Amino acid sequence: MAAAATAAAPLLRLRLRLLPVLVVVSLLVGASRAANVTYDHRAVVIDGVRRVLVSGSIHYPRSTPDMWPGLIQKSKDGGLDVIETYVFWDIHEPVRGQARTTLSQLLLSTTARSVVLHLIYDFEGRKDLVRFVKAVADAGLYVHLRIGPYVCAEWNYGGFPVWLHFVPGIKFRTDNEAFKAEMQRFTEKVVDTMKGAGLYASQGGPIILSQIENEYGNIDSAYGAAGKAYMRWAAGMAVSLDTGVPWVMCQQSDAPDPLINTCNGFYCDQFTPNSKSKPKMWTENWSGWFLSFGGAVPYRPAEDLAFAVARFYQRGGTFQNYYMYHGGTNFGRSTGGPFIATSYDYDAPIDEYGMVRQPKWGHLRDVHKAIKLCEPALIAAEPSYSSLGQNTEATVYQTADNSICAAFLANVDAQSDKTVKFNGNTYKLPAWSVSILPDCKNVVLNTAQINSQVTTSEMRSLGSSAQDTDDSSITPELATAGWSYAIEPVGITKENALTKPGLMEQINTTADASDFLWYSTSIVVKGDEPYLNGSQSNLLVNSLGHVLQGSASSSLISLQTPVTLVPGKNKIDLLSTTVGLSNYGAFFDLVGAGVTGPVKLSGPNGALNLSSTDWTYQIGLRGEDLHLYNPSEASPEWVSDNAYPTNQPLIWYKTKFTAPAGDDPVAIDFTGMGKGEAWVNGQSIGRYWPTNLAPQSGCVNSCNYRGAYSSNKCLKKCGQPSQTLYHVPRSFLQPGSNDLVLFEQFGGDPSMISFTTRQTSSICAHVSEMHPAQIDSWISPQQTSQTPGPALRLECPREGQVISNIKFASFGTPSGTCGNYNHGECSSSQALAVVQEACVGMTNCSVPVSSNNFGDPCSGVTKSLVVEAACS
Repeated sequence: MAAAATAAAPLLRLRLRLLPVLVVVSLLVGASRAANVTYDHRAVVIDGVRRVLVSGSIHYPRSTPDMWPGLIQKSKDGGLDVIETYVFWDIHEPVRGQARTTLSQLLLSTTARSVVLHLIYDFEGRKDLVRFVKAVADAGLYVHLRIGPYVCAEWNYGGFPVWLHFVPGIKFRTDNEAFKAEMQRFTEKVVDTMKGAGLYASQGGPIILSQIENEYGNIDSAYGAAGKAYMRWAAGMAVSLDTGVPWVMCQQSDAPDPLINTCNGFYCDQFTPNSKSKPKMWTENWSGWFLSFGGAVPYRPAEDLAFAVARFYQRGGTFQNYYMYHGGTNFGRSTGGPFIATSYDYDAPIDEYGMVRQPKWGHLRDVHKAIKLCEPALIAAEPSYSSLGQNTEATVYQTADNSICAAFLANVDAQSDKTVKFNGNTYKLPAWSVSILPDCKNVVLNTAQINSQVTTSEMRSLGSSAQDTDDSSITPELATAGWSYAIEPVGITKENALTKPGLMEQINTTADASDFLWYSTSIVVKGDEPYLNGSQSNLLVNSLGHVLQGSASSSLISLQTPVTLVPGKNKIDLLSTTVGLSNYGAFFDLVGAGVTGPVKLSGPNGALNLSSTDWTYQIGLRGEDLHLYNPSEASPEWVSDNAYPTNQPLIWYKTKFTAPAGDDPVAIDFTGMGKGEAWVNGQSIGRYWPTNLAPQSGCVNSCNYRGAYSSNKCLKKCGQPSQTLYHVPRSFLQPGSNDLVLFEQFGGDPSMISFTTRQTSSICAHVSEMHPAQIDSWISPQQTSQTPGPALRLECPREGQVISNIKFASFGTPSGTCGNYNHGECSSSQALAVVQEACVGMTNCSVPVSSNNFGDPCSGVTKSLVVEAACS
């Protein structure tokens, strides 16, 4: 009896821990009223009311739980109604299991096996999907849950767990029973988890939409009839799960009823659903583009993004989602690609570090407010279109009794401004812009005219993290105890190495358990071989690996290099490295990696093909097996020596540091390092690769927002490292001592590493007399005879800050950009004093932009006010 009681104790404790959760869930469900979510040809319908909805993507594993509430609140403040996220299969089920146990079954279970099966799924920390969805609900926003479970997302293997590749008989994303069984099992798990927490709108939760599959229509033709059958099966399977909310399929023009087919792209105003009973929805409006190692940094002008949004709602859309609204960080080995960078900033309205990106965030907030002013008309009336001239168009939403009216005036010309007549009034439309008229008469916003402030941020270096120094500019708390190091051995060192004839494909061999696979073989040289030129030979290696290193006679080599061979036995070791597995395209799961051959030694009189010889394979690094990245596990491998090796390949480094004071976002500048991975207190902050430079050409000093945007239109940082700064979330840090571990693959000098914090340096704004009034001052002319004029507004970005200094102010014809303004040919002498009086000492201020306020320095000229200020 005693033994039985002891064995049952862990399960009993588990029950005691889980039981209160059920109580909390029941209270949450009871506290919220279930909503009826449907749709018609115009909109998503919630409790019988059509809704105009603005959504934004935030992926829970690309940020941290302590960041989630702030990100969600900033999204709400920016005018979002919905948060959209993918569900990432690989992080929730890293090891294949047949776990089908529900929470209630677990509590009733009397076997340890049931507990183990349930715990196969991982929903902890950054993977806590339930916590994330509840955080959205706590902010009063809705959720669109894109289950997929294929997600693309520039995520490793498209979000599929790599073990899926090894299921017997499986073929991905087609009419294959093995794949469908696994896909259905995981989809059911996600739905059951959401239902168990009461998170669907039909239960009183925030989830109003779900997605099955993802952009399958882009590639389904490659799968033929089996692809179409699979698509129909996926739709039917999803509907059968009875979530009580609509399902969508993005980029699937033949999505079967009742699924809604939706659009993804930079522009979706011309998109038409495949049924007159379905609303026009945009699941991915790309707010920028992703960054690749070896690529320049892409960005998308706020004016163009605002234009695309306004055009979509103008042309009948009622649900639009930004991909991304906050991109975040690809921690660990989560990047796809290959070569997707660790930063997933995406030029999103909220940047990688969780700070709003101005003016993009503020300008889009104003667009959302303008759209919401039109919502009564958008949900009550059908659009009526009319031409206003070449490349100009008016769209009117007006009820039959004329009691409600809203209009959009668009100029889609990429070069020329237009003056148009509409309803008896004259309107000036800048090129590539949309004017929004909530009352069919007065312009509340034009997408090309930004009223929002500009914020310039900088990463302020806190000095070297590695060595004691007399330099007083280095923050004392960042001084470290110096560096320890461990040398990663070259070649085969593990007892479980595998020897086989021929060259093995890397992913099939490693199952992505590591980025690294060693290939090793040996040859005996007599000295007179035809592939020799004296003692020299040329080693040629063809590889699908993303990075290839090797050694022959202890020399580091590249893909094709001369090597020196000695009489007797010569060992050849090749280290093949992946940098994120493919995530997109038909049959992406079959894209291989590693040394594919031939591997040859060649000389003036012949060649030796080594491809079919015996090769020995080692998965991963010795340091990975020893968990050198986890400083809590002591290892004798570490050597403490002030004369640690630098600029040598295959070195582990370790140091201790104290976190930067305050709560500003933190990053590490890896300038001086080659390529590798970094861990802070045992948590991977991702792969670093500052030596991978962008091409010298293709960038522009200033990107013209006019005209169609593409991913290579607006690029910056050509000829520079694609990424030098790597985000360290504050939750990764701890008071007192912290550990930093690096694995350096190519060679670098860790003494050059520095910590930085992200801080706002200036807030600026540029508003002309021709701008509409600030949208918050909008009052319908039916309520007042006075129309407010344009005003420049400034607001300090952080609570408790006030405007401490006006760095620059000019009213007249100023030019330049934030941080580099000039007065121009005419400038009011009163500008600085007027702005100082209105703003200094205030958390925010508003300054009317008119000659009445500043005098008229140049009569008959359209004038602007520009201001640069500092907050403290």
